[in-house]
Amino acid sequence: MTRRTTAGAALLALLLIGGCTRTPGGSTRQSGNPTPPPSGDRPRGSERGRSARALAMGAPPAITNWVYQLQGYHAGRLDALARAPQQLAVIDLARDAGADFFRAEEIAALRESGKKVLAYFEIGSIEDFRPEYGPLRRQAGDLILNRWGDWPNEYFVRYWDPRWWERVIQPRIDQALRAGFDGVYLDTPLAYEELDLARTPGRTRDSLARAMVVLIVRISRYAKARRPGFWVFPQNSPELRRYPGYTAAIDGIGMEELFFQATDRPCTEGFCAENLDHARSLRDAGKLVLAVDYATRAANVRAACTGYRNERFAGYVGVRDLDRISAPCS
Repeated sequence: MTRRTTAGAALLALLLIGGCTRTPGGSTRQSGNPTPPPSGDRPRGSERGRSARALAMGAPPAITNWVYQLQGYHAGRLDALARAPQQLAVIDLARDAGADFFRAEEIAALRESGKKVLAYFEIGSIEDFRPEYGPLRRQAGDLILNRWGDWPNEYFVRYWDPRWWERVIQPRIDQALRAGFDGVYLDTPLAYEELDLARTPGRTRDSLARAMVVLIVRISRYAKARRPGFWVFPQNSPELRRYPGYTAAIDGIGMEELFFQATDRPCTEGFCAENLDHARSLRDAGKLVLAVDYATRAANVRAACTGYRNERFAGYVGVRDLDRISAPCS
């Protein structure tokens, strides 16, 4: 359902002694980041002040563990998640990843268990089983670009087009707000790297990165204007922090496969260390890092959990299909 990334062997040693590594999420993305401007690389004084206040108030950084389940809800219900001990849950906006959206009373019951609850959906791509796909294909088919090779039911889109906002993104935010979610968990910012440039004449990776930041900032402003304190968490592509406006717009970031890519394979690629550095910078700016790795071997689970503690990330080790609840890091 969602995407995966990589985490590595040489990094494993670092992980166990206090280091940590990370890669993107959504698919196994191989670097290729544009060279963004240095501005925005470090938080300005006002941003540092906001981060310190957030820490003092026990805002997102108070979360130390989380659970990530996008399918396989027993009997279509959230009871098992409510019983789970984690402090935060990321679930799909819809029960069947289709049109059966979770109702306000269901989200309220999950929140009453003491959890913050974030609604998962994509912002740079669309799956062909989502309810918006058919109308989009028929009425605005030019918005849909190349198929994602790693996820054959998914297509990248012209996410900078106003029609994408009007037809897909704004309605999804409105649905999350109506249902009472605490925030949104936004997958596929990495579309800026993966979509086919040949189908977007005049666009560069840098301009696409900037357009993705514009979209994330717009999501944040729109949602927070309607509910102050609403959380915005992109998944992966932490290098976007170097673009102006990005860090101030988000409350945290989801990071897939910092230590292990699906499944149980240590991450050794260079982008693992790059991702870790970016995640640390966002953490130091007062943002909550929700790290998830895909591992089942006990030694790897322990290693990932050690990495989360060392890095002061909220961590979860699960299975690639995100269709069951794994035990929290002890």
